[in-house]
Amino acid sequence: MTKTAAFDEQPNDYDAWFEKHPDFYLAELEAVRSFIPASGSGVEIGVGTGRFAVTLGIPIGVEPAPRMAELARQRGIKVLENVAEELPFADGSFDFAVMVTAVCFLDDVALAFREACRILKPNGTFVIGFIDRESELGRQYSQKKEQSKFYRDANFYSVSELVVLLNKTGFSNFAYRQTLFPEETMDLSVKEGYGNGGFVVIRAHKTEGVRHK
Repeated sequence: MTKTAAFDEQPNDYDAWFEKHPDFYLAELEAVRSFIPASGSGVEIGVGTGRFAVTLGIPIGVEPAPRMAELARQRGIKVLENVAEELPFADGSFDFAVMVTAVCFLDDVALAFREACRILKPNGTFVIGFIDRESELGRQYSQKKEQSKFYRDANFYSVSELVVLLNKTGFSNFAYRQTLFPEETMDLSVKEGYGNGGFVVIRAHKTEGVRHK
């Protein structure tokens, strides 16, 4: 997760998006929250400024951009400055891991997913929230990303592409939620499945018996 220059240069501008678009943020938050286990230890990979972690009650995060990490620390999150492809935790450390709007910035998605699988306990839960490239919103982001200081280096993915990678890296038992539906006025409800909503959440479980060296 090294595409961090813009985030480190202007972390407050990024964080201000949540203040300017509270309805979008809350819709994404609720979609993610719907898959968070009711108990157990969790970590957010790519914790950013801590907006999701602090609201979801996740006390620890990983973030490679130092100034973003500092904002998360100010919100009470314990942040380790590492990349998703090399997580600083022992095998089987957590019951669940969360990754929100971070997958598009990863250098090696498969390696990051293997690392997430490694640090999860048997049957642990992995929750990934992202902009679906094949949605109307995803197409808009892809078309306009050169104009964005934050997304110009992003690689957007479809649901099917991420599911293939998750399968290969030790995950199964998938479920889906979606929100940000492109109606005349944006529909911010959270619904099952994917294919219409711009923001999709995948829940996967660590496949029984899988091990990563």
